[in-house]
Amino acid sequence: MLRTRDDVGRAISEDEEKRLLEACAASRSRCLYPAVAVALSTCMRYSEIRLLQWKQVDFGGRILKVGESKTESGEGRPIPLNEMAFHALGMLASQFPDRRPDHYVFPAEKYGAGGDEFKVCAHSTDLTKPVGDWKEAWEAAKKRAKVLCRFHDLRHTGCTRMLEAGVPFSVVATIMGWSPSTTVRMAKRYGHIGQAAQREAVKALNGAGFQAAWAQNWAQSPTISEGSLPN
Repeated sequence: MLRTRDDVGRAISEDEEKRLLEACAASRSRCLYPAVAVALSTCMRYSEIRLLQWKQVDFGGRILKVGESKTESGEGRPIPLNEMAFHALGMLASQFPDRRPDHYVFPAEKYGAGGDEFKVCAHSTDLTKPVGDWKEAWEAAKKRAKVLCRFHDLRHTGCTRMLEAGVPFSVVATIMGWSPSTTVRMAKRYGHIGQAAQREAVKALNGAGFQAAWAQNWAQSPTISEGSLPN
C-alpha cells in the first residue's frame, strides 16, 4: 500500500457506505468488513488498523488504544468504540476463541474453497502475524458496490461527519491523532465544514431580549444619518 496523503480525499455518502459495507460483508475475506467498519468508526489510519492487537481492545470499557502510529500525537491515543466498531470487533473476536493479547486482530491468512458445497473458507491462519494487505478483497468489494474511493477516504469520511455534526475541532484532532503542525493545516482544510455548527453557535450570542424590530427602528431613527448606514 502506498503511503497516504493528508491533503487529498473525499467523504463517501451514507448510501455509498451502506453499499460498501454490504459488499465487504459478502467478501471471502472475513477480516474486510470489520476492518472497514473500524476505519469508518474510529478514523484510524490503515497501518494502525492492520497492526492492531487484541491487547489494545478493551471490550469492557468499549475503548481501544492505538499502537504504533504515523505521528507521536497519534501513538497510544484512546478511541471510544461506537456500536458499529464494538460489534464488528466482537464478531471478529468470536472467530478466534484461542486468541491471546499479543495476537493480531487482523491476522495473516489465506482463503480457498472446499467441502461438498465448495464454500469459501480461511486456512493457514497465523495469529502472530498481521495481514499483509486487503488490496485484492478491497478492490473487489468496491467494484461490487460501485464505489470509487481509497481506504484512506474512510478516515476522511469519519472526520468530515464529526465536524458536520458540530464536534469541536480540538476533539476531532485528538481522535484523528494529528500532530500540532498537522492540526493547523487541517483546520484550514476542514474549516468550511464546521460553518453550519458555527452559525448555530453564534445564535446564542443574540441575547435573550433581542428583537429584529428594534434594529429596524434604530436604523430609521432621525439621529442616524444616511451616510452612516452600510451600503
